[in-house]
Amino acid sequence: MQGGDDRSVGEILADLSQQTAELVRREMRLAEAEMTQKAYRAGKNAGFLAAGGALAYAGLLAVVAGMIMLFGRSRRPWFSAFVVGLSVAGAGSLLALKGLDALRQEGVVPQETVETLEENREWLRDQADRTS
Repeated sequence: MQGGDDRSVGEILADLSQQTAELVRREMRLAEAEMTQKAYRAGKNAGFLAAGGALAYAGLLAVVAGMIMLFGRSRRPWFSAFVVGLSVAGAGSLLALKGLDALRQEGVVPQETVETLEENREWLRDQADRTS
């Protein structure tokens, strides 16, 4: 055998089987941790989206109130309602856009796990080639 290893083929295969099982368990833990992180970030970004939508809705209500006041021929209250409404709607729009952009960039594939699985596949091939 190569490298002076005096174990039998059966012992080597049993060891390889144990190492493979441990590797799969570790990969599953990594995938779980990575998916948990992704879910946390997606939830946070969905919160930004909801907050932005709520603020934009409040801004829309203020704009509508301003338009009602405008048609009621009251000059100063409608102006302040428009200013406040546009400010709140603008802030809400920024939050909503930030949330949408972050959600679009967040993929659902556990990329680190996929990369390590590729590495593990190569390692297993090398181990199988060494035993044969």
